[in-house]
Amino acid sequence: MRSRESDLTARASIRNAALALFAEHGPGAVSVRQIATTAGVSPALVLHHFGSKAGLREAVDEHVAGVFDELFDAGSTDDALPALADGDAGSIAQLFAEAFPPESPLPAYLRRLLLSGDPAGTRLFQSWYDATQAVFNQMVREGLATPGRDPAVRSAFALANDLALILLRGPLEHVLGFDPLTPAGIDRWAREVTAVYRDGLWGAAATPSARK
Repeated sequence: MRSRESDLTARASIRNAALALFAEHGPGAVSVRQIATTAGVSPALVLHHFGSKAGLREAVDEHVAGVFDELFDAGSTDDALPALADGDAGSIAQLFAEAFPPESPLPAYLRRLLLSGDPAGTRLFQSWYDATQAVFNQMVREGLATPGRDPAVRSAFALANDLALILLRGPLEHVLGFDPLTPAGIDRWAREVTAVYRDGLWGAAATPSARK
């Protein structure tokens, strides 16, 4: 991801300014002039590089998709299995904590993409679900996980649990008293999630079979 940010050309500066403003206010509430002011360029230069605000929005979406795809590629099946075999249920979520400093606009922008039903967010979620399902299926083949009655739902649950740290970052920090996307926060989160995955959420006395 550093290679994406190292070449801060005028085009990249404009794109990054738009990303930050879109993440904070939403694309519909941001004007070309605001983007230009934040980037320190003229509105004409914004239009020169991107043609329109819609073209700039497409460039931002493409950039964000690329960043997150690279992030998930780093947690590919071959890399994820050893960590999961060691009981590290936070192996994928750990990528988020390491990749995004607190000031990064990317988590907030991703939240908007996923929760608004934006087509770019839908495409991202589908690709991440496919990757998660591939990891889960290989874990089943390696004897590291059980498929359950509905493997598709299990894969979706695992992905949703990881993405919850981004989608619910603010509310989680409010109720827990710590930011779940900091290294310390993700470690605390992962320890408990690992225990739930390994041992289950309900005690033996709470299961229906135990009460009969």
